[in-house]
Amino acid sequence: MCGQTILYKIKNEVVRGKVGVTSIEDKIRETRLRWFGHIKTRSVDVPMSRCEKIDRPQHKRGRGRPKKSWSEVIRHYLKTLGLVEDMTQDRRLWRSRTKVVDFR
Repeated sequence: MCGQTILYKIKNEVVRGKVGVTSIEDKIRETRLRWFGHIKTRSVDVPMSRCEKIDRPQHKRGRGRPKKSWSEVIRHYLKTLGLVEDMTQDRRLWRSRTKVVDFR
């Protein structure tokens, strides 16, 4: 994309700075929080909102550490960014707090 190969052994941060994009983790967090805001602004009777409350009592877990649920990941993002669920009602505020700006 910018003429560099893995043989040059240039750090990812340097290449991202040249190209002008942020890290993948930041973009994934932005997308997840945008979807969370979309769900929270919907009415309660929409099928998307009802899916949050589904319980699977007969589900057998596999061995090892359990995977984090979507709600646990979102709670972690909210805590690290200092956000509250009620902020989703104000779209401008939510967008300004969750938007990740590229380097350009």
